[in-house]
Amino acid sequence: MIRIALPFHLQTLARVDREITVQVEGVATQTTVLDALEKACPMLRGTIRDHMTLKRRPKVRFYADGKDVTHDSPDSALPQAVVSGAEPFRIVGAISGG
Repeated sequence: MIRIALPFHLQTLARVDREITVQVEGVATQTTVLDALEKACPMLRGTIRDHMTLKRRPKVRFYADGKDVTHDSPDSALPQAVVSGAEPFRIVGAISGG
């Protein structure tokens, strides 16, 4: 099971707690984790990724095992700590400004 930590506004939209767990078939990647999340919480479709292109929204960041994986290939395997459930896959709303 993959643990996913969501920011408050997505928790509210999906009506879930801070963390949600999903089952991923095959290799756990950003793509397969987000597919599983959107299947478990259909109301999140289009909020994290664009409906048509499935590309990440500009103000959304992804962290795995304490590392920013936002710009890694969406199809590269996630760290073992995330796959084993020891660490969550974190989805964070980016903050801009100075």
